[in-house]
Amino acid sequence: MGLSRSSLASFLLLFLGLFVVDAQFVPALFIFGDSVFDVGNNNHLHTLIKANFPPYGRDFVTKQPTGRFCNGKLAADFTAETLGFTSYPQAYLSREASGNNLLIGANFASAASGYFDATANLYDAISLSKQLEYYREYQRRVVEIAGKSNASTIISGAIYFLSAGNSDFLQNYYIDPLLHAAYSFDSFSDILMQSYTNFIQGLYALGARRIGVTTLPPMGCLPAARTIFGLDGNDCVERLNNDAISFNNKLNATSQRLQNHLSGLILVVLDIYQPLFNLVTNGTANGFFEARRACCGTGLLETAILCNPLSVGTCANASGYVFWDGFHPSEAANNIIAQTLVASGISLIS
Repeated sequence: MGLSRSSLASFLLLFLGLFVVDAQFVPALFIFGDSVFDVGNNNHLHTLIKANFPPYGRDFVTKQPTGRFCNGKLAADFTAETLGFTSYPQAYLSREASGNNLLIGANFASAASGYFDATANLYDAISLSKQLEYYREYQRRVVEIAGKSNASTIISGAIYFLSAGNSDFLQNYYIDPLLHAAYSFDSFSDILMQSYTNFIQGLYALGARRIGVTTLPPMGCLPAARTIFGLDGNDCVERLNNDAISFNNKLNATSQRLQNHLSGLILVVLDIYQPLFNLVTNGTANGFFEARRACCGTGLLETAILCNPLSVGTCANASGYVFWDGFHPSEAANNIIAQTLVASGISLIS
């Protein structure tokens, strides 16, 4: 008999708590990537890809939109809580990312960013290369706040999370006929792998030693992807899922090579494909009753500005929905995904 959502959460939190209370393994968290992890950086950009208005954030602790692409907490928020943080690393472009708040890390993620800088540029988001520049700036600022020795301890002992790639495909490669004609999926993936390699090497050169990178999700199961690429069918788009699996295999192989060549690096690939696929295909085991449609609006397509207070059909209770909007999981799904991420990334904190 399978564990319920609540009992699974209790078990994993108890198990992981043994590591957290023993010592403060993680002085800070640094988060990079896209909308999966963005906690409000895009609020400060001239971009349409924002989530700083209702109904986003309606189930967050403040009951207010924050810029998170969710009804509540992201997987990164739950992960921070599990690791013993009492507050979340702030969006780096926000006013709150200053003073002592910087001592627990910072969040540089930007919705619609990706491994491919052109993807971020297309949507006026913060590219990974720019996020790395902001991290260099962060290091200078934290030295001024805490001193060189304390800053070095924070930087070397921190955990670094990265989530990217989804926007490169769903918001760029698959919808740009010129890009699609110029590159096969395999060759485009190779370009992204080179960008990923450059980013990890850049982080490593700046002192990062414990890095977790998420895989692509089952792209063909996202509500908007089913609507756009699956002729509005109810089944996941197998072609897109196969592409995600292929990319994830490259990500694993590339990560292994990087870890072998960069002394002292712990680089862990955190699988979100299978946990999310399990929720989509067998959500009832975890208390979910809707996996095809998202909560916001019709649930078939809406995200960002299309998910707004006037979106007709938005559900009253998102806890039974795997997805909040057309591309992003609900808080309830993020909670389960986060438990899986921390459990699979235990080598980062032990």
